[in-house]
Amino acid sequence: MPAFITGIDLSRRFYKEAVLPLLDTSFPSLRYATALIGPGSEVLGFDTEMSIDHDWGPRLFLFLKEEDMKLGDAIADMLSHKLPATFASFSVAFTMSKEPRIARRPLTGPIKHHVIPITVRNFVRVQLGYDLNQPLEVADWLTFPSHALGELTAGEVYHDSVGELTRIRKRFSWYPADIWLYLMAASWQRIGQEEHLMARSGYVGDELGSTLIGTRLIRDVMNLGFLMEKHYAPYAKWFGTAFKRLQCAPELSPLLWQAQQAVSWRERAEALARAYEQMARMHNALGITNALPEHCSDFYDRPFPVIHGEIFARSLVEQISDPEMKRIAEKCLIGNINQWSDNTDIEGIERERLRQLYK
Repeated sequence: MPAFITGIDLSRRFYKEAVLPLLDTSFPSLRYATALIGPGSEVLGFDTEMSIDHDWGPRLFLFLKEEDMKLGDAIADMLSHKLPATFASFSVAFTMSKEPRIARRPLTGPIKHHVIPITVRNFVRVQLGYDLNQPLEVADWLTFPSHALGELTAGEVYHDSVGELTRIRKRFSWYPADIWLYLMAASWQRIGQEEHLMARSGYVGDELGSTLIGTRLIRDVMNLGFLMEKHYAPYAKWFGTAFKRLQCAPELSPLLWQAQQAVSWRERAEALARAYEQMARMHNALGITNALPEHCSDFYDRPFPVIHGEIFARSLVEQISDPEMKRIAEKCLIGNINQWSDNTDIEGIERERLRQLYK
């Protein structure tokens, strides 16, 4: 087994040392972009030696202009004849464990490589279910999975002589300001709706139920951390790993881990209260609303410490100025697709049907 290097580094070398010379020789006037973006642990920088067992190897997307896509098959075939069988001791024709999301026709040469010619428009269509030629509306942003946006804007662009890919990645680098406010409001609303329920369940002796609600609240706090620091949250496998890279993690992670491991609701409530207070301080540091209370208080006359997340939600909604976003926020604070569903298959539903939730 060759020594492990990250997929980003491997594909960068693969482009510069193997693919680039062939493109310069066979298509010297071609203008294009190359990048490793989209699905894949290596795009997020989380690949390890274990990643090598499937869907991993020297690969990249070759982004062509619309008018040059007629050359796509010829470029792919040329590479299939001239690329080496291995690069840096890794197979260029590595095995995919499932059908790729982007259809590929059979190559004519012996090397079944993973250099995929595609347009930026078609890549975004596959990645987000959105046509770049259509207006980008609020409901679109709210039905784009967070991890899909992250996969579009993470990774690395190795070359871009056209500029379109770079512009699109910048366009999707983060949510528009009012959508950001709405998503944070939805996270605070979720916290406000359940923070007292965790303690109430434990109070009547239901520690299992209290733990379950506590875990939901932990995830809500973590998701709010991603939003506050303007990082797209990845899907479940890398959610905790990516959270550890946030600036708030050193302060929050011990509290959230304490809440997760707590054997009694009182311990759980105390750890979560400290986490809520840290989130309140972070909120105030953003300066996007008037300063709000940074200390927990009892839930009415009950001995359950809460931060009253609904207060933060209302304050954020008050700052929204975009008419369409304001209309949706006043109708419901369900947030985006990741805030109202954690079902993996929900992303397989046609996005136009999901958009109806915001009508």
